[in-house]
Amino acid sequence: MLPWRASNCHAAGELPPKPAATRRTGAGQRKGTPLAYKMIAERDNEKCSFARESRLLIVAKAKVWASEGWKVVITDQDGKAYAPPEFDQLLAA
Repeated sequence: MLPWRASNCHAAGELPPKPAATRRTGAGQRKGTPLAYKMIAERDNEKCSFARESRLLIVAKAKVWASEGWKVVITDQDGKAYAPPEFDQLLAA
C-alpha cells in the first residue's frame, strides 16, 4: 500500500509549510515602508484604494478603473493628486 499523500502529491511531513515570518507583504515590500503611489477609486457607495511602488502599475490600474466608470485619483509620495487627464503626465515624470 502507498503511503498517505497530501493533495500537493508530497508525502505527509515531506514538505512542511513556511513559517508566516518569511512571507513578504508585497513584491519586495518591507512591512512598515510607505508606498510611493496611492490610487483611490469611488463609485456610488463603494470606495477602493490601492498602493503601489510603481508608477506604471498604478497608472495602468487607474486607467482601467476609470474606463469602467469609477472616479479615480492617484496621489504621489509628495501628496500631489492626479486626475485621469493627468495620468500620462505622471508617467512622464
